[in-house]
Amino acid sequence: MFIKTTVGGKILIIYLYVDDLIFTGNDEVMFDQFKKSMMVEFDMTHLGKMRYFLGIEVLQKEDSIFISQQKYAHEVLERFNMGQCNSVKNPIVPGFKLTKDEGGVQVDSTLYKQMVGSFMYLTATRSDLMFVVSLISRYMEHPIESHLMAAKRILRYVKGIASFGMFCTKGGDAEFFWLHR
Repeated sequence: MFIKTTVGGKILIIYLYVDDLIFTGNDEVMFDQFKKSMMVEFDMTHLGKMRYFLGIEVLQKEDSIFISQQKYAHEVLERFNMGQCNSVKNPIVPGFKLTKDEGGVQVDSTLYKQMVGSFMYLTATRSDLMFVVSLISRYMEHPIESHLMAAKRILRYVKGIASFGMFCTKGGDAEFFWLHR
């Protein structure tokens, strides 16, 4: 990530990922200068406003932006054979306690780690998953059935909120809202 600022509060933020550049800021002149300089130096194509990047869907309007991971959430559900599951209203049963329980029946730790990793990536747009994902991630080394059941409950929760995302409006103080698309 690179940031360029000028007098008067103008800013250009550039993200570089492998062979993709994403840029944003608050000044059209800086945008145009940056695009022209990059196209002179490198063989590049300007693809317009970002719509999809690294599993994150982006809907931009003049005064707002909405980001979600709906497609990725559905892929995660299918990957773990939960595409047809019933949804639940919360990611963990209130008051439920996970423990190490050395005597519990062990489950496939590779599968469990894959689930936790998938959930971690979903937290990019779903901060409501942060607590429960950090909770189940404590048991990745030796997961047992109760840990797997907690992970499956998260999948059932994801089923119900797959189309939700973050909505931000332009100007003033930054505010984040969860919205259903």
